[in-house]
Amino acid sequence: MAKLFHFLPLFCLNLFFIVVSAQTAISPAPSGPLNITKVLEKAGQFTTFIKLLKATQVSDRINSQLNNSNQGLTIFAPTDNAFSNLKSGTLNSISTQNQLQLLQFHILPTLYTISQFQTASNPLHTQAGNSDDGEYPLNVTTSGNQVNVTTGVVDTTVSNTIYSDSQLAVYQVDQVLLPMALFGQAPTAAPAEAPAPTKPEKSVRASDAPKGSKDSPADDSSAVGLNGYAGVTLFAANVVVSYLWM
Repeated sequence: MAKLFHFLPLFCLNLFFIVVSAQTAISPAPSGPLNITKVLEKAGQFTTFIKLLKATQVSDRINSQLNNSNQGLTIFAPTDNAFSNLKSGTLNSISTQNQLQLLQFHILPTLYTISQFQTASNPLHTQAGNSDDGEYPLNVTTSGNQVNVTTGVVDTTVSNTIYSDSQLAVYQVDQVLLPMALFGQAPTAAPAEAPAPTKPEKSVRASDAPKGSKDSPADDSSAVGLNGYAGVTLFAANVVVSYLWM
């Protein structure tokens, strides 16, 4: 009997821990508001994308939209390696406003599951630019469960589903989606044809000019003959005047 009282406190203590553990396992963890940065942090390898989302306050807009409206979102999240593979100076070559457009180009204002991409109509509207006018379009094609994404500058595939619920779908892409509006090569105009060279007018020398041409200079012999005729006439006039005075 003494032994029973000796083990009774220990038995009660063990029973207490069992009950507490059971309650902890059954009670669901409190769920806070949906936060895009926490989703990406949990997935890992999206440090650069998270920094850009925070610096441009796009993450705040995403969280506000997800928690204050029923409109779903689809986000293509480039990995850290995707940003590392960009040509040096790519992000610095565009303005802060264009960097914002670049991030919003990775966001679709509609929720798409993998299966819904198969029936999506191209081009998909993004949050970049004016979606009403279809600026910054994005195109997707599917092959089975594979989703191919093309921007006109970059072709890549969805390599993983990071998160998916009734409001948000986040997909991993291994390249940064560069839009044509910011990184596309504008078509260069064909160079205008140079006018055909005109032949310079040939200067005509007196010796080369044909006889009777208006461009030919007066013949020296004609000038001499005319002067001689004028001298004879003047001499005859002088003879006549001298005879009249005699």
